[in-house]
This record gives sequence, structure tokens and C-alpha cells, in this order.
Amino acid sequence: MDRELNEEELQDLYAWIDKISLSRPKRHITRDFSDGVMAAEVVKYFFPKLVDLHNYIPANSTQQKLSNWNLLNRKVFSKLNFHVPEETVKRIVLSTAGMIEPVLSALRDKIDKKLEQTTENILDLEYYDTRNQEITPTEIRQTEAKLLAQLTQQEMKKDEKSRIKNGIIKPQLPAQVYADMGPTLRLFLQEKEQAVMDLQETVEILQMKVSRLEHLVRLKDMRIEDLMRHLETYKAKGNRH
Repeated sequence: MDRELNEEELQDLYAWIDKISLSRPKRHITRDFSDGVMAAEVVKYFFPKLVDLHNYIPANSTQQKLSNWNLLNRKVFSKLNFHVPEETVKRIVLSTAGMIEPVLSALRDKIDKKLEQTTENILDLEYYDTRNQEITPTEIRQTEAKLLAQLTQQEMKKDEKSRIKNGIIKPQLPAQVYADMGPTLRLFLQEKEQAVMDLQETVEILQMKVSRLEHLVRLKDMRIEDLMRHLETYKAKGNRH
């Protein structure tokens, strides 16, 4: 964190920050980040649930700035396995040149690592098989009643659509018809209902995986674009010389 960044690393860091939605534009990074508010916004951009921005007050006073940074260390950075030393915080608060960039660079690395870990956790999710649990007779009856009610509702909807389509009014089938089903049929329907629920849950998990992977791809694309831009800049300088 104390390592001084070279010019290429600085430009890469500034480009990364510019792509993040912040409450105020970056004009003078040393002063912009001195009160800790924009640092909190950077983390919130990637992990919205991790930061409550109402806790961080834009300030000019040294005491409030210190309070913001201390709160960040305790409530937010700790969850990223990140910590800004007290002496470094004091220098950032005083807008000391060259202090905030290494901190933001280290924070960026922690954010990327956390994003990768989150994706791995999603990919490694395992489903808890409730069918291996002991089920009481009461739970079985409750499940049967719920399933029968759902089937009845579905059948009534189908019947209603059919009557509307054909212009024929037909009496709706009462729930008692399904209550008279034998235990074998009820068990079969129950297993089918559980299979449908398992598939729905699988689809939701896959959608979460896709969303997180798309986010990581966007981050990687941003890095690649920045590196390509810097490479073209250096090539142009080399051609001039």
C-alpha cells in the first residue's frame, strides 16, 4: 500500500475510477477522496449491500474525515480483508499528495479478489436435499393438501380458459374430486411438483451465475481496454522519437 505507483499504473487506476459512478466528478483526487465518502462509493458500486452511504458525511473538518475513514475500516474494509493504517489515514485526510493512489490501488485488488471469490462461491453452490430428511405424517398431509390445492387452482384456470375460448359455460370441478385421489397418485403428483420446484431453483441459481460472470467479464474488458489504450499511447510516443 505504501508502494509508489508508476505513471502507467496511475493512468490505469484513474481510468478505472472514471468508469465508476460517483456522487461528484474527480477533479483533484487527493482532495476528492480525503473525507472517505468517495472511497465508500467505490465499494458500494461493486457491493451495494456492503455500504450504507448515509453513514459517511461529506466534510471539510479533519475530525469528521477521520471518523468516516475509521468507520470504513471497521464496517466495510474489514469485510474485504483490507485495512488502511492510522498514519496513512491521517495523511489522506490532510490531502497529502501521493497518499490516496496506492490505497485505491490496493482497494481495487481487494475488490477484484472479492468478486472472484463471490463467483466461485456461486459456482460451488450445493443444494440441500430435503428428501433425505425425516418427514412427519403431519408434514406429509400438509404437503398433500398444498399440492391438491395448487392442482385444483390450475385445473380451474384451464377450465375457465376453455369455457372462454369455446363460449361454453361449464361447472368448475370441485376440490373434493382431487381429495378422492388414491395415495399412489397423490405421491406421484407430489414427486412431480418437487421436481418442478427443484428445476425452478436451478434456473434461479444459473441466472445468478450468469449475472456475476457477465459482471466479471465487463471488469476484465475494462482492464483490457485501458491497457490497449496505454499501449497505443506508448507506441505513438515511440514512433515520434
